[in-house]
This record gives sequence, structure tokens and C-alpha cells, in this order.
Amino acid sequence: MTGTASTQAYEQLARDLTVGRYAPGSRLPGERELATQLGVSRATLRLALSRLESEGILQRSAQRGWFVPTQVIGEPPSTLQSFTEMARARGLRPTARVIRQEVRPAGMDEAAKLRIAPASPVVEVDRLRGMDGTPVCFDVVVVPENRAAALATADLTDVSLYDVLRERCGIEVHRSAYTLMAESADAELARLLGIAAGAPVLVGDEVAYTSDGTPVLIGHNKYRGDAYRFEADLFRRA
Repeated sequence: MTGTASTQAYEQLARDLTVGRYAPGSRLPGERELATQLGVSRATLRLALSRLESEGILQRSAQRGWFVPTQVIGEPPSTLQSFTEMARARGLRPTARVIRQEVRPAGMDEAAKLRIAPASPVVEVDRLRGMDGTPVCFDVVVVPENRAAALATADLTDVSLYDVLRERCGIEVHRSAYTLMAESADAELARLLGIAAGAPVLVGDEVAYTSDGTPVLIGHNKYRGDAYRFEADLFRRA
């Protein structure tokens, strides 16, 4: 009987989510209220909720209850887009809060990727990126100061970095060598992104180039695992 009741509760909740009764990013009613609405016990309700969680339809927070995941963002195949462009293409409002903006010496690995001398000055910009008020990504960008000195003092709140590089530094990003991997959020990243410590995040590392092959930017992006999808066209060799 419990299995049947759990399935019915699951199907009802799935229908409610499909028709938009609970909006992306919203919190479901408390378990006691939800169980009463569905006419099942809390134990039965939890079976249905756990099933929805395993399918990625719901997200659980130990402190705050059950949530509908925020809208997933994805990059069109083979297309290089800035965060701002991705958000606007989906009808969402992009935001950017500057956490660090400074000139410092380049590390050995950074210098090699940017083809500059070790310890050469670079501009580092750390920003918390969001969509419609929801934190989605912690973004770190490093650019050689001799190519983008204006970046050190520019107002980078709620603007596209690509736009600033083009308009104030004369740099047009043409392509990006991008790698993606998964890891767990530490306590500080979890605090910034509004997720639980240990929750999955997708980490993207890139080196961006101008059309003549000059490296102009290193990026290190950490996305909420429930809010980002990377897409690509894959081809077999002849």
C-alpha cells in the first residue's frame, strides 16, 4: 500500500512541477503541509520526494527544505558566449558582484599560458555571477596588465567583461580553449553560491585568444552543479 501511495504522491508532485505550480528556485511547502495536501504520511511523502531528487527534479537542503532547481544554463554547441550573453539569450538578467580587482605578479603557470615573463603584472578580477538574483558562478579572470590596464580600474559590476575588453582595451576574444571537470564545493564557495558545503560544482578553466592566436585571458569558473550544462558537437575521425 505504501508503494502505491508513494507512486501516487510522486506522480502528483511531478504533474505540479510540470505545469509550473512551483517556480524554478522556489521552496516547496513544509513536509507536514505537503503530506496533508497529498493525503499521505510524511514517510510516504519522503519516498516520493527522494525519487524526484534522484531524477534531478527537486533539490534538498538539510536546513531549508525542498526546492525546485533553478533554470539550467547551457552553452550552444561550438559557440563561445560570455556569461552575460548566455543569460540574456535565455531572457534572464545577468548580475556580477566584484569581490577582488587588483594588479599582482603573474604566477609561473599563468605566465606560461599568457606568454609573458614570470612575475609580469596581471589584472585579476574575481566576481560572483548571477541570473535573476540567483548566484550561479564564481568567476576568476586574469589578464596581462600591458594589454588591458583599464581593467584594473573599470567598473565591472553587472557588466560583460568581454564588452569591457573590447570597448576599453581594444581586445576582441575570438576563441577559447576550455576544459571542464567536477569537484565539491568548499565552505567558502558554498557560502557564495548558496549551496551546501560538499555539493557538486562544475569547474571550467579556459585560455582565451584573439584572432591572431595571442592569449589574452585566463578564466577559472566554478558553476553550481544544478545550474549549468555544457554542450558540444562531437565528430568521429575519418
